[in-house]
Amino acid sequence: MEEVYKKLTEYILEWNEKINVTAIRDPNEFYEKNIRDSLEVMNIPQFMKGKRILDLGTGGGFPGLPLAIACPDKEFYLLDSVAKKLKVVSAAAEEFHLDNVDVLNMRAEDVAKWPAYRETFDAVVSRAVANMSTLSEYCLPFVKKDGYFIAYKTEDAREEIEAAKKAISILGGEIEDIVPDSIEGSGHLFVIVRKIKTTPPKFPRKAGLPSKDPLK
Repeated sequence: MEEVYKKLTEYILEWNEKINVTAIRDPNEFYEKNIRDSLEVMNIPQFMKGKRILDLGTGGGFPGLPLAIACPDKEFYLLDSVAKKLKVVSAAAEEFHLDNVDVLNMRAEDVAKWPAYRETFDAVVSRAVANMSTLSEYCLPFVKKDGYFIAYKTEDAREEIEAAKKAISILGGEIEDIVPDSIEGSGHLFVIVRKIKTTPPKFPRKAGLPSKDPLK
């Protein structure tokens, strides 16, 4: 499996010469910060029990691509609004024969209203750089009841996480746990949000509002 991840690293970095997917150019750093970091969620039981997974704001395919390689029994939907990055993600999914990957080039605010996707996922994961309240508004509408939204965050986001509790409640969730990852010195953690009730139909709000005016 390690060899496959090294090949994925090489493949993405080759594409990166043509399409800017990542600012990281060093293969070892790329592996540590994108591949290894992505796979850490596999230590979370709430993620591992899910079958239908959404990676929201996948960017260059992380954490979705490494997880799809590691978990061929799960279905992965990789969502992002930036078409040029998803061109690379689609090419990688084809190159590595990832039949369990579906790539969605859409805005979360739009597709979250579609019955085929709304509240249909066992788990939604995201490494997207956004305020926890904003990220919850994007992610929780996709999570089915008793499913989970799992956010990749850093230790210095604890105050932001605490401040998002009311927004998470409005959106139908509650923070079940906050778990540090197992990489020594990374300073990263997972915020595990359980969906306990249906998200009100008005969420997510129209494009731009969740980031400009986060729920409080």
